[in-house]
Amino acid sequence: MRRMPELVRRQRWRAHEVDESEVLKPEWLVTNGLGGYASGTVAGPVTRRHHGLLVAALPAPLGRMVLLSHLRERVRLPDRTVGVLSSEERVGALELAGPRSLIEFRLDDGLPVWLYALGSFQLEKRVLMPHGQNTVYVRYALLRGAGMLRLTLRPSTPFRPHHAPVNQPLPGRPVVTATAGRYEITVGEALPSLRLELHAAGAAFTLDERTLQQVLYRVEERRGYESAGELWSPGYFRLDLTRDRDATLAASVESWQTLRALESATAWAAERQRRRRLIAAAAPQARDGFAAELVLAADQFIIIPVGRFEDAARLRAAGDEVRTVVAGYHWFTDWGRDTMISLEGLTLTTGRHLEARHILRTFAHYMRDGLIPNLFPEGNNEGLYHTADATLWFFHAVDRYVDLVGDSATLEFLLPTLLEIIERHLAGTCFGIGMDPKDGLLRQGAAGYQLTWMDAKVGDWIVTPRHGKAVEINALWYNALRLLEDWLIAAGDEVTGRVLHNHAELARASFNERVWYSQGGYLYDVVDGESGDDPACRPNQVLAIALRHPVLDPDRWAAVLDTVHARLLTPMGLRSLAPGHPDYKAHYDGDVRARDAAYHQGTVWAWLIGPFVDAWLRTHPHDREAAHRMLGAFPAHFAEVCIGSISEIFDADKPFTPRGCVAQAWSVAEVLRAWVKTEPQS
Repeated sequence: MRRMPELVRRQRWRAHEVDESEVLKPEWLVTNGLGGYASGTVAGPVTRRHHGLLVAALPAPLGRMVLLSHLRERVRLPDRTVGVLSSEERVGALELAGPRSLIEFRLDDGLPVWLYALGSFQLEKRVLMPHGQNTVYVRYALLRGAGMLRLTLRPSTPFRPHHAPVNQPLPGRPVVTATAGRYEITVGEALPSLRLELHAAGAAFTLDERTLQQVLYRVEERRGYESAGELWSPGYFRLDLTRDRDATLAASVESWQTLRALESATAWAAERQRRRRLIAAAAPQARDGFAAELVLAADQFIIIPVGRFEDAARLRAAGDEVRTVVAGYHWFTDWGRDTMISLEGLTLTTGRHLEARHILRTFAHYMRDGLIPNLFPEGNNEGLYHTADATLWFFHAVDRYVDLVGDSATLEFLLPTLLEIIERHLAGTCFGIGMDPKDGLLRQGAAGYQLTWMDAKVGDWIVTPRHGKAVEINALWYNALRLLEDWLIAAGDEVTGRVLHNHAELARASFNERVWYSQGGYLYDVVDGESGDDPACRPNQVLAIALRHPVLDPDRWAAVLDTVHARLLTPMGLRSLAPGHPDYKAHYDGDVRARDAAYHQGTVWAWLIGPFVDAWLRTHPHDREAAHRMLGAFPAHFAEVCIGSISEIFDADKPFTPRGCVAQAWSVAEVLRAWVKTEPQS
């Protein structure tokens, strides 16, 4: 196999000429395949409560916890001058000597690398999390300069849930123990120990407990949360760097035996090889350039959920493994809807077919009352089921898997589950979800619940309730009926297939009669809603064209697509509501209430570019070039917020400022899928 070129994404600055605000905005992210991660600003200071060098994924009821927040890094040169690579930001006082020495940040095969200029010296730093471990390695190497640098590293260890307020105190009195150069910090029996080990020349640790006061988290301040807190530090490490001796600090909740089994150099080599294999396994169009970067970004979201021991045992007994998808970093867990929408881009476009199979069979195992989970809350092994569309997206995901992989055995295994889902929807299931026998359309709605993907809720206020017969729910419903009809007939069950055929025909006829908004030339967003039929122009109508079995009559495709193109399409995806509507919000910013009020009221969603491209190619099958141009802004965005990933949402108006989660599964998945689908053919 020919050796693939290394993927490098590079940003450079001139030493001593760095705009401090410029390097405090971009963030980096490394994940471990368990839901844990390391993340922070390129400059170094923590600006979010979720930032940390080791945010470990722990079994319920703990969830993800910030165990190692950051390192205050100070360098002493041979002439005794002192430089700072990274430190915390304090309320009213910002120390950013580090960014002024930062001359380059890059991703090497998706892994972060910093380059600092300190007089005649150049110092490199790298961060790695071994796959499948709650461990982080931070490596320092002297690339240029004669003599020795003295580096001191002061770790901050908050031991708090990653979603907890930054002013949450330590859960107990920390105890530090040392054995032969290995250090453990414990804060009680309920939490794991944090293990620290430094591999370096002249390595030493000085016990010097300090509590850093009034540490500022500026993103939390802007978002209306607690933004100042304390950080406890046990002391500091000291080490010496020369050109022929690098240094690595390891921090972990794994056992010392596990850490001994995988030395840092071996861990780095193994991770680089794993990433090379990911790219080699992907679709041929995704093995270099921006698409290959998307393949590495996709890897961050596919995880083995920690702590679901009973589920894992049952699935393994059947020859499967538990797999799921983190919806977004930093604060989302695994969501059924996001997983099913993302499955094709994250696992099929990338050639990870076995993991796709595991995901589908995992969620089939979780099915209750004809529904798959909406989400698993942080630190909880039990799912919540309040969703009307996740289960219907499950049919779409199964279809894409079977079509691309040809795994008839998995389809045969899933058929009883799929049939039970439809039967429960025909009879009516939880949250008012069920088929209206008069018109065959699916209705949904229950007091206090938001059941579609437009699910913002502030207290008791559901921003977009959409109770009734929502346009995309019925597009998905019709698609599910047709898919199961075909699968059952192919399996020899023509009787049940004919029943589903009749239900589908009724739903299609009713949809085209009821959902067409003739005055606007597009589709109602909801019919039979709490306030009647809703003519709000939203992107949900695209799914009536985009799915394998489009419910909308073909003679209306062009009108709908033209409306969406003119009123909703932006360079970063589709607006969630057209400008001109009384509820339209141009910007997603401010406190929680202000943000949630805008979440689906104009805010642009990147994932919607995938269904729009599908609808475009169905309507304009020979215009792949135009479809590909619609994705043209995403490569530049890859260097804008979370370097090497795609944000969840964007402001509805120019300049389409990125907002929400800095790395979102369905954003990456749908851009990757659409990119490969529209890639010009040579």
